[in-house]
Amino acid sequence: MVDPMSEPNLPEPGRMRASDADRDSVAHRLREALAEGRLTPDEHSERLDAVYSAKTLGELVPLTEDLPAPDSEQSPARLPGDFHSPRPVYGGGRVVAAEPTSTVAVAVMGGADRSGGWVVPANFFAGAVMGGVELDLREARFTQRESTIWACTVMGGIDITVPDDVQVRVHGLPVMGGFGASGAPPSVMDPQAPIVHVRGLAVMGGVEVKYRRRKHQKEIDD
Repeated sequence: MVDPMSEPNLPEPGRMRASDADRDSVAHRLREALAEGRLTPDEHSERLDAVYSAKTLGELVPLTEDLPAPDSEQSPARLPGDFHSPRPVYGGGRVVAAEPTSTVAVAVMGGADRSGGWVVPANFFAGAVMGGVELDLREARFTQRESTIWACTVMGGIDITVPDDVQVRVHGLPVMGGFGASGAPPSVMDPQAPIVHVRGLAVMGGVEVKYRRRKHQKEIDD
C-alpha cells in the first residue's frame, strides 16, 4: 500500500502558474470574440491587460467564461488544463481576409484610440485638433500587406505604436511640429510582413511612430 502522506501535494488546477502559451491561448480567444462582435473594443482591451498580468490559470478562467468555446456557439468555456496555444499572430500571418473594424479615428479637443486585435484597412485616417489619437498596432491584423495611415494633426498629437514584425515607412511633413519615428527598427523581418506607410501633416503638433515590444514578449513579474 502507498502511504497517502508520501504523495506530493499538488496545487489545485486554478492555483497552478500560467505559462506564456496559456496567456496566448486566452488572448487568441479574446481577439476572435472582438472580431465576432461579442466584446467591445474597450472590453477587449481591459481583458487583454488582465490576460498578460495573470499569474495563475485561475485568473485566466473568468476572462473567457462568458464566451463560447472555439468552433462552437454553445459549448461552455474550457477549464484550466484545456487551453490550446496557437502561435501568436506574427509577420505575414497578420494579413487576413476580414472586414476592417475601423477606418477612422478623430479627436477634437479630446482623445481617441484603437488597440487590441483590430483589423486595419488599406487606408486608415487619423485626425487630431487640439487633442490626441493613439493607434496601437501590436496586436492588429491587416486586410492588405501594404496599408497607409493618413495622419493629420493641428496643435495635437498622434502616437502610433508598432511591434517588431511590422515594417513602417514614414513620409509625413511637419510644420512647426514633428513627424517621425523613435526606437530601433527591427533588424530581421519576415519577408511577408505587413508594410505600413504613415503619411500626412503635423502643424504645431506631432505624429510619432514608436516601436514597442508586444505584451506577451515582456517578462511577467513573479
